[in-house]
Formats: sequence, C-alpha cells, structure tokens
Amino acid sequence: MSRTPVRFDTAWQAALEHARQAAAQFGMDVVVTRDVLGRACLIIDDRGNPLTHDDTRVVALRDTFTAATKPFTGLEPLLYGNKLFAPELYFDADDRVEISPPQGAGTGSVHALERTVIGTDWARTAPPPSTGTAGRRDRRVAMYGFKGGVGRTTATAVLARHLAGQGRSVLVVDLDLESPGISNLLEDPAGIPRHGIVDHLIEAGVGNAEGLELVARSTALRFKEGNGEVWLAPAGGSPLAGESYDYLAKLNRIYSDLAGLSPGDGERPFSLRLEQAIAACEDQVTELSRPPDIVLLDSRAGMHDIAAVTLTRLSGLALLFAVDNPSTWEGYGMLFEQWRQRPDLARELRERLRIVAAMFHSAGDAKRLPALRDRAQQLFASTLYDQLDTDATGSGDEDEEPYHPPLEDDDAPHSPIPILFGNDLVGLDPLRSRDWPELPFVEAAYRTFTTTVERLLPEPHPAPESS
Repeated sequence: MSRTPVRFDTAWQAALEHARQAAAQFGMDVVVTRDVLGRACLIIDDRGNPLTHDDTRVVALRDTFTAATKPFTGLEPLLYGNKLFAPELYFDADDRVEISPPQGAGTGSVHALERTVIGTDWARTAPPPSTGTAGRRDRRVAMYGFKGGVGRTTATAVLARHLAGQGRSVLVVDLDLESPGISNLLEDPAGIPRHGIVDHLIEAGVGNAEGLELVARSTALRFKEGNGEVWLAPAGGSPLAGESYDYLAKLNRIYSDLAGLSPGDGERPFSLRLEQAIAACEDQVTELSRPPDIVLLDSRAGMHDIAAVTLTRLSGLALLFAVDNPSTWEGYGMLFEQWRQRPDLARELRERLRIVAAMFHSAGDAKRLPALRDRAQQLFASTLYDQLDTDATGSGDEDEEPYHPPLEDDDAPHSPIPILFGNDLVGLDPLRSRDWPELPFVEAAYRTFTTTVERLLPEPHPAPESS
C-alpha cells in the first residue's frame, strides 16, 4: 500500500509541532522557516548552550522532523544559532510571527519566518513614519477590493470629483498596474503625462528619476465653481510621437527588492520604492499648483504586493469594497487572519479601515445592508477586534479598554458605507459622456458614500498667506 503523500499544509503543521516539542525539550527558542518552495527548517537558538550534532536528542528530532515533513523538508532540516554567521537575522527578524510563547520555566518560544518571493508585506509591520511623511500618509486613502468588478475605480473618480467640488486639491494615483483604468475616467488620452508610476520605479532603480513628468491636471472632470482640482498620476505614461514605450518590459521588473545605489546605502525594498514614487507625484502637484489635500490610491485587487503595501504602509484611511457573497468574506478573512497573527500590526491598522457596501441595490433590499453589517462585524470581531473575554489581541495594558465596537456603531470599521446600484450604471461610457458624474442617478448612487468619506478625511491644507 502506497504512503499517503505529505502535502504543503500538512508539512507546515508538522514542522510547527516539532518546533514546539524542541522548544520544550531543549529549553531554547526555535524559529521555523519556510523557503520559496515551501520547505521547512528548524533553527534552534543554542547560542547560550551549544548543541552537538550527534546528541541523541538532536538526531531523533532530525529524523522525526524529516519523516513528518518530506518532501517539504529544508535542505538542512536543523540549523543552530551557535553556528550561524548572523543569527540575529532569524531570531530578531521583524517579520517573525509568534506561534507560541514559552510554556513555562525552562522552555523556549516558537516563531515562524516566511521566505517568499511576494506577499511578505501583508504581515510586515509598517515602520514608524520618517520626518515629514506622517502627514502625507494621513492624507492618503486606499481604495481596495479583494474582488475586482465591484466598482472601485468608478467610485474613486466620483469621490475625486466630489472632493474637488468642495474646493480640495485631489491627486489620484493609479496603482492597478496590471490593469490600469482610472486614467480614462479622469483624462483624455492626449492629456496623459509622458511618464507613470512604473517609469518612476524603473528609473529610480538606477538613480535616474529626475525630470520625469508624472502628473497631469484632469480636464475631463468639470466643476461649476470654486478652486478645486483633480490631478492624475497614471500607471503608465503616454510617450511623445515617435518615442518607444514598452510598458510590459517595465512592469516585469518593478517588484524586486533592490540593494542601495552606492556602497553603504540601505536596501531599497519594493514598499519603500513605491512610497517614494507616490511622494514624487505629490511633490510635482505641489510644484505645479499646491499641496494635494487628499491622495486617492486606486489599488490593485486581490492578495497582491501592491495592495499589501498600499493598505499597511501608504494610507491613513483604507476603504475595503465588499459585496455580500462568500468569496468576498473568505478573501477578507484570509487577509485579516494574516494581520491577526501580528497583534501590533492589527492594532495599528484596524481603526484605519472602513467597509464599503459596493453595488448595493436600493430597491427591495431593506434587509441586505444589516446582513452585510452583521457579517462584517463578525469578521472584525473574530480577527482584528480585541476579544472581550480574554483580550487575546489587546495591548496587554490592563488599564486600557479593549477595542471592540458594538454592532450598531456607525463609525466602526465594520459599519458599511453604501454605494447604491442601478441598471443605468451598466454600460455607462465616460469617454462619450464627460458629464457623467453630474447625471442625477450617479449623484444619487454615490451621495452617501462621498459625504461619509469626506467626513473621515483631514481638513484641507491652510490657504497660503497673501504677501
């Protein structure tokens, strides 16, 4: 009878269990790593009491670990802190996830450390804002949907126009790099700037970003009065006649983490380079007009690194578009579970999130919005909110009230902001009708959404003093 193969998930659970046993047996901290192929390895922190490779306990652990995890066993099943060149890269890594604390005196902790090509930014703690960047982040709004096709991009354009209509300077950044779309809603093709976000990521990689034309003022959205304005930073640029422009060749090269440009420079991860690209767009708007009051980041859908960086690092407010179906809640459940494993990250993020009830039918749907609110509250309560009985994800401060907003709290992250949906919105072609935001059914559909989001935003920049 053939042996049942050990699959990816089974091997990982077996690796974690062996790590717990090792932490208890040796009284040492253990880090479980998993490489890009999913192969697991136990790293034992024996720096204070070195282990020998022929120790019968070590040999037994190696053999049972290999048998339980093969073919997802690391090339070296066991590694030892005492023998590593830089053990702090493992035992002090910022992106470790605690699996279990010490289970008593004489036992060690267990942490997991993923080594993947993409996806690490979902669970990576955002660094403290550097001088001058905290205020920038507070003015950025992430527009995100786990599933595509929920009207996120159209809502971005409508929100931009509404805020500009209130006199604000708005910058819209197209971060849906694999499927750009917001540019057509905000500008005619002839008005797209020569360069886009991908150009900055490529050119800055070799220290060549100076002089890029990254933004253009929208001429497609019209305002009846006031000094509001909408600026666009597209995903890709519109080259001059005769210029070559290979968007895909650039797109395929932007996600890598890079070393510093010069010896001694720090590393340049993708998250930092994307933040620098957005900051460059904000600076250009400031130079051409005035500092943007609000920056709308139209993010790619799904579990993509761009979405991870946008939600966890770049934005002060994150609007999570949701339709009430199983795939939406399963997707957000996977995302929230990643954050739940990092309580510090969960506490930092949760109050910056708001659910948007996308494509919500107003006719005959009186019970649907409360049902969506219920499901959203259940998801937040089981992952990101503090547990009222044990405060398992709380700060650990007994004097601090647990964060667990009630179901009826209209200002809570789980409280859905509705966008109404009607058949008139189907097939709307903004390129043929540039007055589409002023159509009565459009204004009716988005009125609650735009006014609610506006209330959540910081005040506009003060007007400059006249000389």
